[in-house]
Formats: sequence, structure tokens, C-alpha cells
Amino acid sequence: MKINQVEELVGITKKNIRFYEEQGLICPDRDRNNGYREYNLDDVKKLNQIKLLRRLEVPIDEIRKIQTGEITLTDCLDRHISHFTYKQAQLDIMKEMCKKMIDAQTNLDNLDAEAYLDDMRRLEEGGASFMDVRKTDVRKVKRGPIIAASVCIGFMLAMMVLIGWMSITDEDTPFLFIAILMAIFVAVIVGTVVALKQRLKEIDGGELDEASKY
Repeated sequence: MKINQVEELVGITKKNIRFYEEQGLICPDRDRNNGYREYNLDDVKKLNQIKLLRRLEVPIDEIRKIQTGEITLTDCLDRHISHFTYKQAQLDIMKEMCKKMIDAQTNLDNLDAEAYLDDMRRLEEGGASFMDVRKTDVRKVKRGPIIAASVCIGFMLAMMVLIGWMSITDEDTPFLFIAILMAIFVAVIVGTVVALKQRLKEIDGGELDEASKY
């Protein structure tokens, strides 16, 4: 059967089906005449299994290990039960804190954040965990520099390819001129990478914490 039929049967998008194939979780046959994928009932069965396990938050790597026999399904699910139990305990702690704030008839004007943060610190010392706001914010701050650097590097690489193509098609172009241009592009790429690493280091080094003092 074709991928459109499998998509309808399993309820997984074509993009996901191809991704699972890339990850080695399924291996459909190929039509010898046109090279198109030909899925069978075994592929559909595997995709349904993958869909179920992914909805239970089982990582791709663990699904692969189950398929290859490196771990058993029971071992995997036992670990996930432990994970969910821990996760539920953390949610219960946060739920109790929310109830405590409601019972105290707290509103934004009389919210004693320092007292509740002290409670959180004591709970964390006992093994509880709450969202690390700084790490979450840092990831968002990193996104901009990474995107900007990627665009710059991509543009430089495209220009290098263009100049290389021009040097091949136009033999009259001086070699020294081509070499200088290539050196400039390489220097820009290296400079961009160095600047990006420095920027990410500054962010990881607590730039947000320092900025919050002003």
C-alpha cells in the first residue's frame, strides 16, 4: 500500500512516517520499477506500536532498543512508571502550593512571593523540583543569535559556491581575485562562529542575572 493509505490507516502524517523510516524504526519495501515505498501490514502494525509508545512519551531511542531486543518492553515501561510517579509527585507538590495560596485568599497585591519562594527552596532541598525559569529564559535568548549566525553563514557559503561556479565557467577570472574573495568569506564565517560562541558563553555565564540588577 502507498503512504497515503498508511497515513489514513494509522493516523500519522507522511512526514512522521518518513521520519520513523529515517530513524530505522520501519523499513518498507521499494517498488523495483519506480522506487516508491510499498508498505505492508507489518509496517502498519509497527507504526501503530510506535504511535502508542510515543504517546506514552517513550523516546525514539528506547523504541529502537525494544525493536532490536536490547531492552524489553516491560523494562522500558517499568522505568516510565517510575518516571511518571516522580512527575506526579512533583505536580502534587505544586498543586498543594497553589491550594495554599488560594486558601490564604492571596491576590497579586498581597502575594508574599519571598515566603513562597522560601517554601520552594525548602521543598527542593527535600528532593522536589520546580521549573528553572532562568534556563527556560536563556534558551529563548539564545534562539536569536543562533538564527542570525545561521543566516549569515548560509549566505557566505552560498556566495562561496557562486564564486566557485563563476571561476569554473569563466576562465578569465583572475585566480588571485577568487582566492581573496574566498578568504574574506571564510574569515566572515569564522568570525561569525567565534562571535556566536562568545555570545552564547555570555548568556550561559549569567548575563540575564547581571542585567536584572540594573
